[in-house]
Amino acid sequence: MTLLQTHTRPASTNAERWTAADAMDAAGLQVWDDMTVEVALSVMTAARTGHLVVCDEDGRYTDLVTRARLTTVRSGPAYTDRVRLRDIADVGAVQWSE
Repeated sequence: MTLLQTHTRPASTNAERWTAADAMDAAGLQVWDDMTVEVALSVMTAARTGHLVVCDEDGRYTDLVTRARLTTVRSGPAYTDRVRLRDIADVGAVQWSE
């Protein structure tokens, strides 16, 4: 048996049921945590979005990064072109994993 939980929606929303893929699409573009900051900024620019959902190697969500946060990291004194999304701390500082 499959359990289904339903929620009421306001009349102004679309009556179609969302799939899991629809929910993920609404959250934003998903990228792997091994992506560099430079590549992430390029992806944001190309996709015309202000944030990316970061996933680990198992596909689990680990973070949500914004353009402002990545720009702050890139302009910081510790930045190199090898800094990856997994290296970024909550406040925009860099955690060195080497």
